[in-house]
Amino acid sequence: MKTKLFLLCAILWGWQSFSQTYTVEGKVTDNGKSLPGVSVFTKASNLGTVTDENGHYELEVSPGTYTFVFTFGNRREFKVSVDSDQTLNVDMSNAEEALDEVLVQAFRVNADSPITHSNFSKEEIEERNLGQDIPVLLNVLPSVVSTTDAGNGIGYTSIRVRGSDASRVNVTLNGIPYNDQESQGTFWVNLPDFASSTENLQLQRGVGTSTNGSGAFGASLNILTEAKNDEPSAELSNSFGSFNTRRHTVEFGTGLLEDKFTFSGRLSQIKSDGYIDRAFSDLKSYFLQGTFKYGGTFIKALSFGGNNITYQAWYGVDRETLATDRTFNPSGIYTDENGTTQFYANEVDNYKQNHYQLHWNQRLNQNWSTNLSLNYTYGRGYFEQYKEEADLVFHDIGAVSIGNETIENSDLIRRRWLDNDYYVVNGTLNYSDSQFDFTSGLFYSYYTNDHFGEVIWSRFAGDSEIRDNYYFGNGTKKEFTAFSKVTWRLNDELSVFGDVQGRFVNYETSGLTSDKVNLLVDENYNFFNPKAGMTYQLNEENQLYGSYGKAQREPRRRDFENGITNPEILDDFELGWRLALGNSTINTNLYYMYYKDQMVLTGALDDVGAPIRETSGESYRVGLEIDADIKISSLFSTRPNLTLSRNKNIDFKANLDGEIRNLGNTNISFSPEIIAANQLIFHPSEAFQVNLISKYVGEQYMGNIDSEVSLLDSFFTNDINIVYEWKNPPLFKSVMFSGLINNVFDVKYESNGYFYFFDMQNQAGQTETIEGAGFYPQAGINFLAGVTFKF
Repeated sequence: MKTKLFLLCAILWGWQSFSQTYTVEGKVTDNGKSLPGVSVFTKASNLGTVTDENGHYELEVSPGTYTFVFTFGNRREFKVSVDSDQTLNVDMSNAEEALDEVLVQAFRVNADSPITHSNFSKEEIEERNLGQDIPVLLNVLPSVVSTTDAGNGIGYTSIRVRGSDASRVNVTLNGIPYNDQESQGTFWVNLPDFASSTENLQLQRGVGTSTNGSGAFGASLNILTEAKNDEPSAELSNSFGSFNTRRHTVEFGTGLLEDKFTFSGRLSQIKSDGYIDRAFSDLKSYFLQGTFKYGGTFIKALSFGGNNITYQAWYGVDRETLATDRTFNPSGIYTDENGTTQFYANEVDNYKQNHYQLHWNQRLNQNWSTNLSLNYTYGRGYFEQYKEEADLVFHDIGAVSIGNETIENSDLIRRRWLDNDYYVVNGTLNYSDSQFDFTSGLFYSYYTNDHFGEVIWSRFAGDSEIRDNYYFGNGTKKEFTAFSKVTWRLNDELSVFGDVQGRFVNYETSGLTSDKVNLLVDENYNFFNPKAGMTYQLNEENQLYGSYGKAQREPRRRDFENGITNPEILDDFELGWRLALGNSTINTNLYYMYYKDQMVLTGALDDVGAPIRETSGESYRVGLEIDADIKISSLFSTRPNLTLSRNKNIDFKANLDGEIRNLGNTNISFSPEIIAANQLIFHPSEAFQVNLISKYVGEQYMGNIDSEVSLLDSFFTNDINIVYEWKNPPLFKSVMFSGLINNVFDVKYESNGYFYFFDMQNQAGQTETIEGAGFYPQAGINFLAGVTFKF
């Protein structure tokens, strides 16, 4: 309790050190006509407002330099040095059309929305982007915990929000779902260096607003890819670091051609040996984009994708090995004919994924616009594995007779393939004026795949041929979604929000699983998901909001394999307070999430390292989230956040010692009660800053039976991020130097793990439960350093 009180006091520290504030006010017009309903905000802060019916706005800010942004379908930006009260009048008639952002308008919320959210800008991404995946970059946001198999933020990484795993975080790229349609997971390793092509992103915690794809049960993450740039540009980035990590990226942009077209692109390569033994990554990716803009028409066509070759590191290590050999990796281990322990060199994932998107936005007039999006995603790849003494009959080779000897088992190498196609069509209609923001949309997707296994070598192969299939199955998923949402500003103080969504899913499978079990599924799910909220502007400093949202989602493929067919249901209640006082903003949020048939992680893993889930019946999560942006002085600022929560299964039952037991209310797996982070930023000039990034994650159970064996210890880490931009040097527009020292105090910690238990007979013939756990060690002190040349 003392720790919680200390963290709560620390996050609020300094909020009374407010300096003098000034008022920036003005009138927004369009060819001399007052323009109500224009969003006005400052970049990299929560300060924002909307012009009134006379086009007038007013913002209070502390002394400093700000970029004021005015958006109304189009966009204007002004960099202003504020050292007194100022008047800034804006004419939007010649403003740049901000049609890029319309692509995600249907799924995002504004600063004054009753939805709990955080924004992450391109500038913030650039400061830390040295090749680590997006989940690692987002680790500074409230209620977020990220982890990585290889231990150094490259390769397989994942994110949890409010204790919900990555398969329950809905991710969209330009409004197109990215979660795999069967596993519902997000595999960032298939999009290496995607942060370099990200314009901005928004993380909505809880149910959030209606979005495409599987329902958000912990959060939804909406990513907008690189915006069009009217100025020609080129960038060359290189970074190097610990564990032989290196990243090479080249980017280009043509700028505006014939006042209508732009083209841009990126090629990247990332390589790393990883912290864990042999956990290497060899990652390649590309991003190509073309835009057309003429009048109210904006068309954006893009293709992006990647190829990952990643050595497996999902086995982890047990507690004894953790103490003696933290980096040990059992993956690929086998014994050769001489009895010598060896490791198979190609125990890898080898997967390619290509995305093709087309977005057409049409502004019909000042109030109405439409958007049509098409998507095709093609994925294919395999997991290669060396198997000792494998069953030849299981692999459709059959027993082999040599003389009088019958051989039924053999060492072999197999590949387990996934080949899939994903098609999407999505359309939205948007209306906006000074009183209403209305969006309605239709979404349809079709997903199909093949799962199959092949043997590429066997010590005893009989009459089999290389690449003969030993199992084959497929799956098809069709989804149709319709939604409408509206924000109604009743007056300057009060606005209400309503959102209704109908989601209709059909999932079918046939053929065999990798365990050679028939999987025949033909299930339909019809979901109605209402959401509502209210925002009340108490005064210029205080804003209150409340919301309710319902989410429902279907089981994933592995759930069906385990006999689970019921959908899970979530009712999410949020109550928040936003405080803006000059040089400080503080957001406080209370949430209560009640689940029926929540799919919680058991702690155990399947035979390819994916978490196994179970239905927990009734459960809940209740918590307090606080995040702030505080300017301590002209040289220092801080961005702390804190989450305190309780996460419980109600009357949880488990099979222990040969009988079903009611364990009462138990802790939900992988749900720490305390998550805190802070950025302490020293910025003596606009070109130079040093950021101390701290992260604390409390202890958590890796299972649902509150076993001490399943405890994952708390950890507290600190990173230092240094950025210096040399502006207008010879030959270049600028040169940016960046460095990242991770885990500066060399803490030995584990951010993830697994837990299993099973019953067995002891020598006395009694049934007893055997428990065990594994852990994923993370790297000690390590570094990344990079330089970016901008032409």
